[in-house]
Amino acid sequence: MSKLLPVPSRGMIPERDIESPPVLEAIHLGVDFGGLVAVDDFHLLIGRTEISGLIGPNGAGKTTVFNLLTKVYQPTRGTILLGDKDTAGMNTSQVCRAGIARTFQNIRLFKDMTVAENVMVGLHHDIKYHIPGAIFRVPGYWRQEKAARGKAKDMLSIFNMQDMGDIKAGGLPYGAQRRLEIVRALATDPSILLLDEPAAGMNPSETAELMENITKIRDVYQIAIMLIEHDMKLVMGICEGIAVLNYGKIIAKGTPAEIMSNPVVVEAYLGKKEA
Repeated sequence: MSKLLPVPSRGMIPERDIESPPVLEAIHLGVDFGGLVAVDDFHLLIGRTEISGLIGPNGAGKTTVFNLLTKVYQPTRGTILLGDKDTAGMNTSQVCRAGIARTFQNIRLFKDMTVAENVMVGLHHDIKYHIPGAIFRVPGYWRQEKAARGKAKDMLSIFNMQDMGDIKAGGLPYGAQRRLEIVRALATDPSILLLDEPAAGMNPSETAELMENITKIRDVYQIAIMLIEHDMKLVMGICEGIAVLNYGKIIAKGTPAEIMSNPVVVEAYLGKKEA
């Protein structure tokens, strides 16, 4: 695990990423829903290959932040930079093509499609044939379909799911559906992968395996990963930088050790001790 170094006036990223531009930066980010301020003055900096965590009590605004970064919600104020690109005016599909992929709290697979077909949906950027070619099944169509299916199988091997390609996604156990959603997101070739509670519903052994695989994904694909998670063993075990959100505002940032010993964080989770 790389130690965090400061980026002048902006934040901290892992030492190994210090020579590269941050993959993602949020500056004074906020969103209002009517008179409700859901997220306010949110700042975040993520290194090119950093594994980072966003934690906080239920209702703190964590998923809202992911929705802002992926343009499910358009920010009321602030800036989101993806590399050197300002994402202002982009919609969800444009942000995905630009390099942000995500999973969701509630699994959103195409359950009547096979495992391989779900991953192939994420490989749409590799598909070059047009509608007439697909209708008439021209040779180019079959070549690209074969290549996409082979790539999907290779990607599924990350989670040892390469032999499940022909199974309907809806027939998978819950933990396997979670893993499939991660693979489908990876298939879009992101520069940063956002995981919203990836360990939800997993047993301890599945969670331990997930921790290993998140690190493996980072190392193999050389991408950044940011996760929302309530399993503190997972967060503290693999995250290099952690931001803590409460009532839509960042209340602490730092390494796992710094966050665990921060009294403001302890108070946010456990409440203030009575005098």
